[in-house]
Amino acid sequence: MATTKAPDAGRRSDRSRRAIHDAALALVTEQGYRRTTIEGIAARAGVGKQTIYRWWPSKAAVLMDAFLDLAGRTAEDAGGAPQPDGAASSGGSAPGFPDTGDLAADLKTVLRATVDELNNPVLEAVTRALTAEGIVDAKLGAEFVQQLLDPQLALYVTRLRAAQEAGHVRAEIDPRIALELLIGPLMHRWLLRTLPLTHAYADEVVDYAVGGLTPRA
Repeated sequence: MATTKAPDAGRRSDRSRRAIHDAALALVTEQGYRRTTIEGIAARAGVGKQTIYRWWPSKAAVLMDAFLDLAGRTAEDAGGAPQPDGAASSGGSAPGFPDTGDLAADLKTVLRATVDELNNPVLEAVTRALTAEGIVDAKLGAEFVQQLLDPQLALYVTRLRAAQEAGHVRAEIDPRIALELLIGPLMHRWLLRTLPLTHAYADEVVDYAVGGLTPRA
């Protein structure tokens, strides 16, 4: 007698989660955050509304989880973080942020990767939707910062502190303010579309910022 294999509940859950993620991202891209609803996500994903609420408490939570998953998959497809696994780390910087001993070169590597992410059509529409909605929805904005931005900003802080310890950055510099000199211009140009966001621009931002961070003769 042939045996009947029991359904794999874990695999089914994974498929449902991915379908919900894909549906949420597609709807935000097509119609924006405000017009996207749990009901719409459930219908597009082919699941019941209660399935979504079993895993996520709100629309914002669904979209944040979907976006983080998309960003992770995109990074894997692109070959991972800017720093290769074998890159030298002279200052004990966190994984994903290079520390070759040349601060300007390391910052240019990371900012160029940031430019590529912001210009990536797979990520851009959703990033813009969540960023824009986070400006008017304080709770969503706080979640976006806490879950996505803060972990990335912490890598800048770690690298800048390593540069301070090595004497490459003035001791009185606040790393949290310094990193905003680097990231702020890129986000301004990207959000407002004032001019093209390019690698050359990222390099110039680093040159301008580092010139004000390094020890004075």
